[in-house]
Amino acid sequence: MIGLDFSAAHAVLQAEVDQQRLAGVSAALMRDGELIDSFCTGLADVERGEPLRPDHIHRAFSNTKLFTSVLVLLLADEGKFAIDDPIKQWIPALGRLRVLRPGAASIDDTEPLHSDITIRQLLSHQSGLSHGVFDPDTVIYKAYHVAGVRRVDTTLAEQMDLLAGLPLHYQPGEGWDYALGCDVLARLVEIVTGQRFSDALQTRLFGPLGMPDTGFVLRPDQLPRLTALYRGDLTDVMKPGLTRLDDTPWPQAYRQPVPRQSGAGGLFTTQADMLALLRQLMPGRPSVLKPETLAALFTDQLSADRHVHLAHLGQFPSLGFGLGGAVTRGASALQGALGHGELQWGGLAGTHWFVSPATGLAGVVMAQRHWGFWHPFWFQYKTRLYQAAG
Repeated sequence: MIGLDFSAAHAVLQAEVDQQRLAGVSAALMRDGELIDSFCTGLADVERGEPLRPDHIHRAFSNTKLFTSVLVLLLADEGKFAIDDPIKQWIPALGRLRVLRPGAASIDDTEPLHSDITIRQLLSHQSGLSHGVFDPDTVIYKAYHVAGVRRVDTTLAEQMDLLAGLPLHYQPGEGWDYALGCDVLARLVEIVTGQRFSDALQTRLFGPLGMPDTGFVLRPDQLPRLTALYRGDLTDVMKPGLTRLDDTPWPQAYRQPVPRQSGAGGLFTTQADMLALLRQLMPGRPSVLKPETLAALFTDQLSADRHVHLAHLGQFPSLGFGLGGAVTRGASALQGALGHGELQWGGLAGTHWFVSPATGLAGVVMAQRHWGFWHPFWFQYKTRLYQAAG
């Protein structure tokens, strides 16, 4: 778009590379579905000295949840189920769960389920499930790891059995906790379509939307484009220095198939493929979703007294949660008064996305920093974008 100057936004990302907090980073911005800015800097592989390109492949991690959410909403539009249906209609064992009592010190200190988990609650992270990553030293975290809930050598069906043997963290609909609900939704997809989760994604999203570089296992021709992954300092995110991680999230990840096709964090993707998905989520444009479904995606599902909170990042009263990401409620220290109504999320490997219905803006940032989710550069970059785009 003529006259727009995104140099200040680019400078935020360049500084992260210059200070050795990111090995490389690429970013792209659309307005009303049209690309208006693209920026790429740094290295895809520091040890090989390989420059990062926009077509490099990144570990999606929790960006996977957006693909899962959109597919679930698409199936709802097809009449496979309603989002307020209880999940026990398809996974009966999840209707027989118990719930940890408030303040429970033991995994056996439980009470009966007061109401059934719904598909809406799984989408908006109000189901009572946990994640097994962001809540260390809690009773439920330890139980998830002892049971092997997050292990990749079990199928989604087997994971449902593991979850059914553990209590919920809280009563469904009575709290918010970032959770593995998208794995349950991935299993729901398998049940209602009769396909493996990856095949359902390919049939209804990847193929129709032209997303050739998103999946669970890389083809041989894609391997050279997979970026190296690096970890920054976990106690001081602004400290320079990166350590290469070759076996994260597990040895041979994305190179060899594993039984678990996780809806919560199993995909790899590219900048172009993420943009193809985001184009479908911009109100007022053609979409794979019905207009009312798209509107629900952006609608804050949390009551006013609840908000996004993550153990390692803190409380975020300015952020509610929709059916696929955090919803900006108002001004905050994160990005001032900009971005009201924005839907956004990201992944632990430093990839992020956002869609702003009010401005018509949508964009992605693709980095390869482990525990890079909501690193300060993300909010600083977006602030500069909004300022430049007007």
